[in-house]
Amino acid sequence: MSLDPQIAAVLQQFAGMPQPDYSQLDPQQYRQFCDNLMPPVPGERLFEVRNLKVAGAAGLLDARLYRPEDSAELPLLVYFHGGGFVIGNLDTHDNLCRSLARLCGAVVVSVAYRLAPEARFPAAPEDCYSATRDLVARALELGFDASRLALAGDSAGANLAIAVARLAQLRDGPRIAYQCLFYPVTDAACDSASYSEFAEGYFLTREQMRWFWSQYLQAPEQGAEPLASPLRADSLAGLPPTSVFSAGFDPLRDEGEAFARRLQEAGVQTRLQRCEGMIHGFISMAAFVTAAQAALESAAADLRQALN
Repeated sequence: MSLDPQIAAVLQQFAGMPQPDYSQLDPQQYRQFCDNLMPPVPGERLFEVRNLKVAGAAGLLDARLYRPEDSAELPLLVYFHGGGFVIGNLDTHDNLCRSLARLCGAVVVSVAYRLAPEARFPAAPEDCYSATRDLVARALELGFDASRLALAGDSAGANLAIAVARLAQLRDGPRIAYQCLFYPVTDAACDSASYSEFAEGYFLTREQMRWFWSQYLQAPEQGAEPLASPLRADSLAGLPPTSVFSAGFDPLRDEGEAFARRLQEAGVQTRLQRCEGMIHGFISMAAFVTAAQAALESAAADLRQALN
């Protein structure tokens, strides 16, 4: 399978950009650079889009609520943005969340968890779990049906969705009906075959992912903990039904697909869809990549079926 032509054009636009020296990279400056890399594109109009505060593990967090129609009976989808636990924010994933709200027919709430290295593991998963519990508790106030709850995220955000599902399992709730994972981070080892095959030249690089992990973990040995590397958990039994979307030209491809197989072996209803010709981050390119839009619609169909 070859690169999708539209994806190849995207990569060509980035081909001339110099690669940073990760041994000298300042995380805050890199965050600012990356968050401004993609120019803003006007998002879909929805019935309501508003900013709010939610309870994190150590204080209030920013969040953004997306309501596709005038109803307080819609299900809830909590979204966690990607960015290697270091970059990304509510704005970088605004259009994606707007599209998910419309396509799923759900209220989507995107959570701005604390980022590394200012807040290292396990700050982010604890923030995401606390925020999810807070949203469920405020269902009447915010206007949605929290008994129909799903989680979603891309890359590091997908890792955090898995962490929330695991913490909900360990801490007696809330009940999660479904999780949708776009090219999830599942193992800190960074040593799969796809890491070697797509180490450079496909947007996300092996060196970049190793740097992200070095910023996120307090110590390398934390990478063995299931909350950080869910692929290393002894058992995945009892996690919610799951959709996993991998990209054919992504260093994270193999660990995401391995996680899907582990779920299936544990008896968890799981659908794995490899999006051939795609690269890491493709789901955020749905506005200008036809195959990405198709994958987004497929994911939304899974969520809609699970929540209705």
